[in-house]
Amino acid sequence: MKNNCLQLITAFILMLIISNDINAQEKKGTPKRENEKKFESKSSLGIVLGHAHVFQGRDELGKKKSLALPSIGIDYMYQLKPQWSIGLQTDIIIENFKVEKHLGSGEVIERSKPIAPAFMGMYKASEHWNFLFGAGAEFAKEDNFFLNRFGVEYAAELPNEWEVFGTLSYDLKWKAYDTWVLGIGIAKKFGK
Repeated sequence: MKNNCLQLITAFILMLIISNDINAQEKKGTPKRENEKKFESKSSLGIVLGHAHVFQGRDELGKKKSLALPSIGIDYMYQLKPQWSIGLQTDIIIENFKVEKHLGSGEVIERSKPIAPAFMGMYKASEHWNFLFGAGAEFAKEDNFFLNRFGVEYAAELPNEWEVFGTLSYDLKWKAYDTWVLGIGIAKKFGK
């Protein structure tokens, strides 16, 4: 199941890249409009308030329970091209919890306020929609896990280089457990 999901996500990302290259080739021959701005790279720093959903969670009695845990995200992104950015997104779950590893062993592990930074690539598909993908790790005092992160954002620009956005991301933690994070954030663009 996990391999099928990864194959679908990889195929979707490749389709976005290919369609971007086709659009870029079509637009090469078109003259620039007089009122069109020249591209300038910018950085952005954002904060996200969200809930991390852990479906393999355990309650105090050890029974299976889906958990919704408060989280904070700190995002730094650098825009390389009009449609491409790279950066570091760090999610912090601000509660301790227990979760069952999804290897079928039934092993329950404890997580103490895990911090999960990931190096991310972001593709701006339209004026409002962004697709993200990357890799990183989740760190907690009990154990550390490698992760892949996939996400989608809907962003709206505000005056003075501010932006508000909603985000949905999926962290696939290898040999551990998975989380979905649903959040709302605000970011400030700065730079040239």
